[in-house]
Amino acid sequence: MLTDAEIETLKETLQASLAELERIDASSADSRKAVELDQQSVGRLSRMDAMQQQQMALATERRRQTEKRKLQAALSRIAAGDYGFCVRCGEDIDPPRLRIDPAAPLCGDCAKGAG
Repeated sequence: MLTDAEIETLKETLQASLAELERIDASSADSRKAVELDQQSVGRLSRMDAMQQQQMALATERRRQTEKRKLQAALSRIAAGDYGFCVRCGEDIDPPRLRIDPAAPLCGDCAKGAG
């Protein structure tokens, strides 16, 4: 079981991670712009490369959005007083697991079964 001080420390870690992801989102907007398909200004291979880079940027953004939702869910669990308990079985999540991944929603046993 986590102490209030440990929960507060993990909350600060979660908030810092969320702020960093939001900062990255704000700075990476250009990489998600539509690819210009004007064949006069850009060759076919350059367009294909640009489209591939755009798709990679979109995939990265989707992963960031998923991570942001995970962080926000953990912060919501803290606010609700449910932090540190598995969302599947309700058992305590081991503190070392939360120190490694403060947003972990599942205990070790449920996480093994989820994979």
